Amino acid sequence: MKLFIDSADPKDIAEAAATGLIDGVTTNPSLAAKTGLDYVESLEQICELVAGPVSAEVLATDVEGMIRQGERFTRIAKNIAVKVPLTWDGLKACRALADKGHMVNVTLCFQPVQAMMAAKAGATFISPFIGRLDDAGQDGMELIREIRRIYDNYDFSTQILAASIRHVTHIRDAALAAADVATLPPSVFKTLISHSLTDKGLAAFLEDAKKANVRVRDT
Repeated sequence: MKLFIDSADPKDIAEAAATGLIDGVTTNPSLAAKTGLDYVESLEQICELVAGPVSAEVLATDVEGMIRQGERFTRIAKNIAVKVPLTWDGLKACRALADKGHMVNVTLCFQPVQAMMAAKAGATFISPFIGRLDDAGQDGMELIREIRRIYDNYDFSTQILAASIRHVTHIRDAALAAADVATLPPSVFKTLISHSLTDKGLAAFLEDAKKANVRVRDT
């Protein structure tokens, strides 16, 4: 499963990208507002840091505005994916941008038929919001499983991008449900390899090596 960082902060993205484990980035205006940076300028910096897809969300809500802003974003770099909302105008914009060869991420998906419609509109990615469904008392991961079945039934090429990730369990379950991508905030990314037994085991190894006076020679 591919891992994207959900952030508009170039510093956080650079830190995550330095691990060599990041496949792309998702952003939105809300995330950009937290950085205090100009949105377009932050996208320019991010695209220099990450070779994979960088989702840039439009601010317009009408089809013409979405297409216009989407085309503006695609001039920033070749790896920009235009992010549009799952509305009728959003799907029209998705089709128009996809027909021009641009990557499109259709966001704010909360039920499987929405995902089917986005795939039919030519979406590169569909972004189901797991955490928000969980917050509403529903099973967000079941949405991933249902979309997977629909896409496999009809050979849709749209990639399932699990979004609104809150914790490591979401990542595990999304991988088991065969999501293509998960996008997660830097704070969750840093916890992916954490386990108390790993820390305890490492400490024991180092202590044993110290007691035995084990050394590694440079040559």
